[in-house]
Amino acid sequence: MNGPVPLPLDQVELAFDVSADERVRRSILPTGVRILSERMGGARSATVGFWVAVGSRDEGDTERGSTHFLEHLLFKGTPTRSAFDISVSFESVGGEHNAATAKEYTCYYAKVRDVDVDMAVDVLADMVTSSVLDADEFEVERGVILDELAEAADDAGDIGSERLFESVLGDHPLGRPIGGSPESIREARRDDVLSHYRANYRPQDLVVTVAGAVDHDLLVGRIEAALLRAGWPDTNAAPVQRRSTAPAELASRAGVTILSRPLEQATVMHAVPGLALTDARRPTLSILNAVLGGGMSSRLFQEVREKRGLAYSVYSFTPSYSDAGLFGLYAGCAPRNAPEVSRLLLAEFDRIAESGITERELARSLGMLGGAAALALEDSDTRMNRLGRAEISTGEFVDLDESLSRLGTVTPEGVQSLARELRSGVVSTVVVGDVSPEDFDTTTVLPVAASPSAMQ
Repeated sequence: MNGPVPLPLDQVELAFDVSADERVRRSILPTGVRILSERMGGARSATVGFWVAVGSRDEGDTERGSTHFLEHLLFKGTPTRSAFDISVSFESVGGEHNAATAKEYTCYYAKVRDVDVDMAVDVLADMVTSSVLDADEFEVERGVILDELAEAADDAGDIGSERLFESVLGDHPLGRPIGGSPESIREARRDDVLSHYRANYRPQDLVVTVAGAVDHDLLVGRIEAALLRAGWPDTNAAPVQRRSTAPAELASRAGVTILSRPLEQATVMHAVPGLALTDARRPTLSILNAVLGGGMSSRLFQEVREKRGLAYSVYSFTPSYSDAGLFGLYAGCAPRNAPEVSRLLLAEFDRIAESGITERELARSLGMLGGAAALALEDSDTRMNRLGRAEISTGEFVDLDESLSRLGTVTPEGVQSLARELRSGVVSTVVVGDVSPEDFDTTTVLPVAASPSAMQ
């Protein structure tokens, strides 16, 4: 493949070759359902994903947590299958099945042998189109989700991450917790979740992606038949439009928030507004992330862990969305070391902004990112996810060769320029643990009882 492949919503059939002589095909049904497949030579399994482009950012004031609540409920049964039947369908053939709720999409997926792909399509289609949202099961699952939130609330990384997103993204919907809060889940009503389901799970919202041992034409026929059996509307419709990529206006909050907890380890996190998914500088950001905190040879790992022994886990991270993103730094350390570690994280960020990176660091990062991407693409899960995110989020397919080509255009000067720009942004800091507020320039100190519940 030469260059990125656009995925226009008005092109019914599309086919192209990608790295390693694999082939991607896309078909759009008259109902608006989009089906993408990538056949992997020699594969004896496939990963199937059913996607809808609705996430936690799309919830209204009375729907907080509904997207994740609905994800749980779709496993609880349909008119033709009980929750047990759904589990048995996959486990009796050694398959795996699960789902993920994110801020901008929800995906239900399964990995099975090639001979079981038809079964996986049938069961996932039944779940997505025909969940009964039984009232009794709704109450049972309410308790399960509250336990899930409680478990996340015991994880310092989870609660720190949620508060960091709130601080950087302000009142933007991306700043809200994916799973809602214990209060919103206790107050959730079945009718509201059902309305959320009916409004967002329609043919024109559905994207199906399959990677591995798959025949595209047979796949399309199977999906069409499954959706017809489910009673979904067969009227013509255009696929829903993708999200706007116009940069969001963020009201980030500067300063340090301390979530006071009697823990053996402190979690220290800094973040600034980052780049959106379609920003042309994403390859440059990938190099910056790799050099600063992307592995054991990164500056943060070497300075904080190897030279000073102040943390076991230390890294940087770059979540990106359609119209916003973050660039963050993380370390877990002994509470007494938290102030020093906090300063070191920002000092290494400053060093790149002020002095840039070396050619050797650039070369090492190119090798690391290229190798990691190639190894990941040996797995049909990765390829299925790549198809889904390309169709839903970016509107273009980028294969390994094109990704490497884009990384190859990055220069040390470009990395320094981006680092300088990001470092000039509002810095939000969150510290979770048994630390002294006097050691930080704090804006907020929250006791244990007031710490937020979080979920990733």
